[in-house]
Amino acid sequence: MIDETDKRLLAALQHNAHLTAQELGDILHLSPSQAGRRRQRLEAEGLIKSYAAKLDPQRLGLHVQAFVQIQLGTHGPDQAKSIARLIATRPEVISAWTLTGEADYMLRVFCADLQALNTLIHEILLPHSAVSRVQSQIVMDQFKHDAPLPI
Repeated sequence: MIDETDKRLLAALQHNAHLTAQELGDILHLSPSQAGRRRQRLEAEGLIKSYAAKLDPQRLGLHVQAFVQIQLGTHGPDQAKSIARLIATRPEVISAWTLTGEADYMLRVFCADLQALNTLIHEILLPHSAVSRVQSQIVMDQFKHDAPLPI
């Protein structure tokens, strides 16, 4: 179980993962050692999975963001494992989900340009033996960026 102090600590770290124990202590009204121990406990318990830098895709030359839906022609463990292996090898796929409804998978992808997205869809995804349909939506603007989880 996490208490209100843990929730405040997690919220603070979601906004700035570089906070020192002293800074966390100031925010939480705890000593730096107490704040540090709480952080370590939350890490050990798996509530804090990792720390990462948020990069600017545009400055990295990734000008096209898209969501790609994949519908399988046949469903079974072999097809699921095969498509999961393919998706895991593609660096332009930054996240993937299995879904209920018409599509079986949803991918979030970043590509340099439309040609790179076209290549991914037509030369990588569609030729896969388990795939029957691919549909993409190109992101025009992202007005709300990936936000912290509600705590």
